[in-house]
Amino acid sequence: MKEILASLDALKINLGAQEMFLVNIILAIVMFGVALGIKMQTFKDVFRNPKSVITGITLQWIALPAMTCLLAIVLNPFITPMVAIGMILVASCPGGNISNFMSSLSKGNVELSVSMTAITTVFAPLVTPLNFWLWGTIYSRYATLHNDIPTLEIPFADMLMQILLILGIPIILGMIFSHYLPKAADKIMKPLQVLSILLFLGMVIVSLKQVLAALDPSVYWSILVILTVVIAHNATALCTGFFGAKLMHLPAIDRHSLTIEVGIQNSGLGLTLLFNPAIFPPEVWEHNGGMVLITALWGVWHIVSGLIVSSIFRRSNIA
Repeated sequence: MKEILASLDALKINLGAQEMFLVNIILAIVMFGVALGIKMQTFKDVFRNPKSVITGITLQWIALPAMTCLLAIVLNPFITPMVAIGMILVASCPGGNISNFMSSLSKGNVELSVSMTAITTVFAPLVTPLNFWLWGTIYSRYATLHNDIPTLEIPFADMLMQILLILGIPIILGMIFSHYLPKAADKIMKPLQVLSILLFLGMVIVSLKQVLAALDPSVYWSILVILTVVIAHNATALCTGFFGAKLMHLPAIDRHSLTIEVGIQNSGLGLTLLFNPAIFPPEVWEHNGGMVLITALWGVWHIVSGLIVSSIFRRSNIA
């Protein structure tokens, strides 16, 4: 299995300047659409009933990256360091923009879901690079001792600056637009969110196309191996949300939402960061196939798993 993943790691997957510009535009539209639903009242409501939101943020910001790092260490004999770093990158991203829909489908607490998405998105420019640096460094040092590989230099400052630009600006603009033009924001929010999902899927398809173009057709089946890792990782995220909320004795409606929130990650942000040469210089991270595949396949699989879990919650008494 490790040999198969190593062959995927050997792939060089990079975007040209025009493609990278398009990816950044797509992410900006996605973040602007998410920000339209962020109201100052959302943050005020957190302090009125903080337990569920604080639990969710703790699970998203601390428990998920930690569990991902632990999973990567457990799987270390079977996966490559690049695949593991890709897992940690996904876990460091904020919640995905389809989680609110999934929460509604699961008969969860939509207001809690919206609050979680809003908070994790607003603070993503700081939390994402910090978590990626922290847990990536912990795993890298472990892998160095057990795999006899050079220590990977996990970017922090470059990632922080880039995320502040590509996330901070559209988020601030979206919140300003929503505050001063609330009626217009309400009219365009749903169509923009639908467009965001379509654009995100398009970005995933482009990424997978880049992988397939670089991959020998005779070993396409090896993608199933990395999909198995994605499924295991996503299952870990969903279980982290579910059992973490259960441990805190939250009501069923909140447990449903937190399960979805922690299990749905903004892997589109992860792809954008991976293709950004200012964060991951090609001369240093030239063999990034495993990282790209993990991140892109997560973007496909978390939609499938989210719909499955939402349907189970909706049709059963699981709480």
